[in-house]
Amino acid sequence: MSPRPASCPICGAASQPETRPFCGPACRDRDLLQWLGEGYRVAGPPADDFVQKNRDEGLDSPSD
Repeated sequence: MSPRPASCPICGAASQPETRPFCGPACRDRDLLQWLGEGYRVAGPPADDFVQKNRDEGLDSPSD
């Protein structure tokens, strides 16, 4: 008995070797756009004031 081919995580169709684990370029590109658009982000606690200040002003800014 041969192993069952993996299915595409986006649409569920059989994956193709060239674009594995996706079924084709369209689903591969949809997945990439989800990553670039922060669609896969995980919610977490808010950053503290120090982290937020350094992100806005940079680490080389004079301290308060």
